[in-house]
Amino acid sequence: MMRIAVIDGQGGAIGAQLIRQLIAKVPEAKIVAIGTNSIATSNMLKSGARTAATGENAVKVAARRADVIVGPVGIVIADALWGEVTADMAAAIGASPAIRVLIPMSRCDTLIAGVAEASTSVLIDDAIKKIQTLEASNN
Repeated sequence: MMRIAVIDGQGGAIGAQLIRQLIAKVPEAKIVAIGTNSIATSNMLKSGARTAATGENAVKVAARRADVIVGPVGIVIADALWGEVTADMAAAIGASPAIRVLIPMSRCDTLIAGVAEASTSVLIDDAIKKIQTLEASNN
């Protein structure tokens, strides 16, 4: 069973959308929602996550245990998401043995060359397809 950590901050909207899609399209996965703040965690729980935690230590633990980490690109950049991502969080995710599926959101004060502008729903659909491919290759 694939263990997927969905990590998000601010209001958790990206994470909530990811969780809804993962539940629908990768139902056998064990999904854990990790918020950088309690509002993000709460909104991801409302989207259907059964397991959730909040804060820096939760990110560190999830990064050690996950097979896949998914979230906006800012989760691997210290001080991103309006300062919610600490250097230790970014380092833990970056050093994780998990496969990272990062959504290129320009709201993290980071522009990624070569990535076409796309709606959030298109980016999330692409992330889910990548995770489904990983799941298929593990079976």
